Amino acid sequence: MSLHLLKLGLKGTDDEPRFFPQPGELKSRYDVVIIGGGGHGLACAYYLARDHGIRNVAVLEQGYLGGGNTGRNTTIVRSNYLTPEGVRFYDASLRLFQDLSEDLDINLFYSTRGHYTLAHSDDAMRTMRWRAEVNRHQGVESWMVDRDQVAEAVPGLDPDCGGSRPVMGALYHAPGAVARHDAVAWGYGRAAAARGVELHQKTRVTGIQQYGGRVRGVTTDRGTIECDSVISMVAGSTPTITDMVGLPTPIEIFPLQACVTEPVKPFLNTIVVSGSLHLYLSQSSRGELVMGSAVDPFVLHSTRSTFDFVEGLADNIVDLMPFTARLRVVRQWAGMSDLTPDFAPIMGTTPLSGFYLDAGWGTWGFKATPISGKTMAETVATGRNHELIEPFRYTRFRDFELVGEKGAASVGH
Repeated sequence: MSLHLLKLGLKGTDDEPRFFPQPGELKSRYDVVIIGGGGHGLACAYYLARDHGIRNVAVLEQGYLGGGNTGRNTTIVRSNYLTPEGVRFYDASLRLFQDLSEDLDINLFYSTRGHYTLAHSDDAMRTMRWRAEVNRHQGVESWMVDRDQVAEAVPGLDPDCGGSRPVMGALYHAPGAVARHDAVAWGYGRAAAARGVELHQKTRVTGIQQYGGRVRGVTTDRGTIECDSVISMVAGSTPTITDMVGLPTPIEIFPLQACVTEPVKPFLNTIVVSGSLHLYLSQSSRGELVMGSAVDPFVLHSTRSTFDFVEGLADNIVDLMPFTARLRVVRQWAGMSDLTPDFAPIMGTTPLSGFYLDAGWGTWGFKATPISGKTMAETVATGRNHELIEPFRYTRFRDFELVGEKGAASVGH
C-alpha cells in the first residue's frame, strides 16, 4: 500500500485538492476567450499559458468539460493520411501524444497497437498503395500487407468476409494507437487551470460582440465579457457560433455513432478499419470491443442513437469476425461531426480580426487534440497561422485550394 493511500484511509479526503479548481464569477475582461471545453479548447488554453505566457484566459463550456465529441469518440490516434499536409499535421499530433502522459502528469492509457486499413477491391488496393507512398515520403511508418498477413495479425478474422467482400490486403500503419479520451481532456484542463486559466462550465455563449471589423467581447447566459480574441472550438456546434459573427462556412453536421460490447478476454491487439464495410474496431483496456461506422447519411444536429446503426454495423462486423455474433452490445452513443467538402479542418485566422476558428473535424478530431491546441495557441499569440495549419486556412475555399483528404478520413477515425 502506498503512503498516500494510507494517509487517505486514516485522514480522509477533506484536505485533497480538487481536480479542477472551483471557478468564481466571470471577470469583466479576459485576453482570450475560448468557446468549447473539449480536448481542443483545453489543449489550446494549456499551450497559451505554458508556451506563450497568456494566462488571462477563460474557457467557456455550455455543458461539462469533455462532454461533447471528446467524450463521444473511439480514441484512435493515427497519421496515415492521404495528403502530405494531412500526414505532417497528424504525425506531429501523434508525436505529442506519445509523451503527453508525462507532460500532463496523468495516465492517458496511451497504447500503440498498429492500424490495419483493409482493402476489398482493386481500387481500394491502389488507394492504400498511394497512402503508403505518401506516408513514407513524410517519414511515417506505413506499408502494404497481403491477405495472409492480415489474417495472421487479426485473430478471429474471416478473410473471405462471409463470401461477400473478401479482404485483398491492407495498409498497415505501425504507430496507430488508442488513448483514454476523457483523461486527455481532464489532463489538459487541470494543467491549464494550474497555470491560471479559468474553466467555466455550464456557461453558454449567446452572442459575440464586434466593432470596427474586430472582436470586442462575448455575451453569455452569465453576463458579458470583454476580450481581444475569441477562439471557436466547438465541433458540431460550429454553425451556431459562426452565425453569430456572420461568417459563412461550408460545414455540414452529420451524426456519428459508435458502440461497445460487453468485456471479453483480451485478444485484439490492433486496430482494424474497413472502408468498404464501413466499420472500425479495437479492444479497450477493459476488454470491450469499441466499434463504429461512417457518419449517418443525413444532415442532423443531434446526438441520438438509432437501431438502424447498430443493426447495420453488427451485420458487417459478423461477416468480418464471425465469433462476435455471440457478444452483447452494452452501450451506444452519437456525436455531431462537422464535415467540410474536402474532409480537412478549417483552422486559424478569419476575416474578422480577433476571431479564430478551429472546426471541420468530421470524424478525426480527437487524434488532432495536442497539435490543434499547440498550433492554435501559437496562431493566436502571433496573429498569423502556424505553418502546419496554413493549408487548412479559412480562405482556401475562396482560393480553390482544397486539401482533398476524403480518401483517408471517411471511416478511419
